[in-house]
Amino acid sequence: MTGFLFELSFWLASPVWLLMIFAPRWRPTARIAASPLTVVPVLVVYFTMAIPVFPELWAAVRSPDIDGFRDLTLLANGAGAIWAQVIAWDLLLGQWMFLEARRLGIRPLVMSPLLVLTILLSPVALVVFLMLRAGKARSRAAAGHQAVQPL
Repeated sequence: MTGFLFELSFWLASPVWLLMIFAPRWRPTARIAASPLTVVPVLVVYFTMAIPVFPELWAAVRSPDIDGFRDLTLLANGAGAIWAQVIAWDLLLGQWMFLEARRLGIRPLVMSPLLVLTILLSPVALVVFLMLRAGKARSRAAAGHQAVQPL
């Protein structure tokens, strides 16, 4: 069951990713991406996996150290809960990037590969997106548009 839940967390997020990557100009995509509720199914998986290992999870976050975190990830539900958390946060990050790119006029041809990178390596994708966002802000400011507000 744990392996199924582990995989399910990604499959629950994938419809939103697919819309943002393959149907970025479809009107419902922006509305769906604007909702934080997209992560609720993934969070259900998170809680299903986290509750049985809550003492270990709490110990790992209350007093973080590498050994406590390693012990948590050795438990199937612990690793699965962390995975579901990563999937949920990556999805929220991807949704923000998608909406921000639309606001700034960054083309879907640029954003789609960047969203795929966000699924795989979100910290790398975020750095790339922030550089792209800053460059877009500079070019808009140079063209006389209002500058992008900082994070």
